[in-house]
Amino acid sequence: MNAPRLGMIVLQADETIEDEFRQLFATSSATLRTSRVPSGDELTADSFATMERNLPASAALFPRGVPFDAVAYACTSGTTLIGAERVAKLVQSGCRAQAVTDPLTAALHAVAHLGCRSIGLVTPYTADIAAPVARAFSDAGVTVRNTFSFDEAVEANVARLSADAIRAAAAEVASDGVDALFLSCTNLKTLNLIASLEREFRCPVLSSNLVLAWHMAVLTGVPLLLPGTLQPPNEFPPT
Repeated sequence: MNAPRLGMIVLQADETIEDEFRQLFATSSATLRTSRVPSGDELTADSFATMERNLPASAALFPRGVPFDAVAYACTSGTTLIGAERVAKLVQSGCRAQAVTDPLTAALHAVAHLGCRSIGLVTPYTADIAAPVARAFSDAGVTVRNTFSFDEAVEANVARLSADAIRAAAAEVASDGVDALFLSCTNLKTLNLIASLEREFRCPVLSSNLVLAWHMAVLTGVPLLLPGTLQPPNEFPPT
């Protein structure tokens, strides 16, 4: 059986996801190719509109003629505002992808897989970006009981939010009525915090990068090194 072929379209401003994916896929024989999509220094409606227009060209930068088992668009807020179905169509217009995923779709699948009906949500975004992300969970039947946003519009600042700040934000949204915590944004450095946050708050802790890698594993059977409660199923679909 050939090793799964994976692709990932990363925001130009993202400084985090590739490093975290190297940890998550450390034991995998899968090939992982990355492309970048132009993104503004700030998260605004205009920057997302530009990103939407550029997605097919970014997907077309993958090696020509290579079929992918799964391609990920690595932006939670971008998927929320553009729409997951639209993202998939744009990506598949530029490359040969059997499946397309994104952090929002992956998060909804992960929450359902764990049987979680409510979450506490942490985002780095400004209110106009954070609100649609929360609404996407609510529309999928997941109650967002508590939210915390850093109100940060500058992508470079998101990548530099400290572990202590993220831990304090998680504490703000953790409560007895929350089944899981979701730390949103692929540029937020969270992977090395997940295990300790789960011990502290005694519930699953998910992040955009964690669920995205997990969903790619679900789609392709790729082995992962996952630090917390969320683990791939025992049986995988054929690749």
